[in-house]
Amino acid sequence: MKIIVADDREALDTQAAKMGIETIKSAIERNGHATIILATGTSQVGMLERLVDPDNEVPWDKVTAYHLDEYVGVGEDNPASFRGYLRERFVDHAPGVEFVPINADADDIVEELTKLSERIQAAKIDLCFCGIGENCHLAFNEPPANFEGAAPFTGVQLDDVSRVQQVKEGWYTDLDSVPRTAISMSISQMMKAEKIICVVPDERKATAVKNAFTGDVDPQYPASILQKHPNCVVFLDPESAGLLETA
Repeated sequence: MKIIVADDREALDTQAAKMGIETIKSAIERNGHATIILATGTSQVGMLERLVDPDNEVPWDKVTAYHLDEYVGVGEDNPASFRGYLRERFVDHAPGVEFVPINADADDIVEELTKLSERIQAAKIDLCFCGIGENCHLAFNEPPANFEGAAPFTGVQLDDVSRVQQVKEGWYTDLDSVPRTAISMSISQMMKAEKIICVVPDERKATAVKNAFTGDVDPQYPASILQKHPNCVVFLDPESAGLLETA
């Protein structure tokens, strides 16, 4: 695992996107296709904007994109939907990309989980983008995390810290309106990606960054598992990296 502290948020977004573009193009050159995983939330907005800049000339028609999580029962037209977020900020700007959404409002959630899990198990994942929650969650894998053995996609109960974070970020107006359950990609599936790019800006993530990257790997700090990935790069800004010097 490598940690890069960018000069500011703009530099963080630019550098993370540049590395992502290089990774995607390299996979396409080697294999004719690339499979990626995308994250959502306010931490990813600037990076995604740069990732889909047409000047990058990424052949998106040779890319398949999964995403990390979605609220159970939330339709794509809901402003807080993660797949809606990705269609607006990624799919609509990546001509020809194959997007595999988590349809968490499906009539049969078990069937949806099985379908997604079977499909991704058959894929070679070239790149996974991710962030870290304020409680150190990875995707919606809340503490204490299951580092091994989980299915590729699984149903989860959301920690109240995660639910409060959604309100603070403006996705919901109050805590009572935030769903309590979600579908999340498992940590074991995320760790199968050949490369992980973790994008973590903002002072409110500083404690989570410290807990994830300055101590031992610990299920109470799910993102700490990234220390064990052989090709993970974590991009921080000065604010999110603010507690590393005192660790």
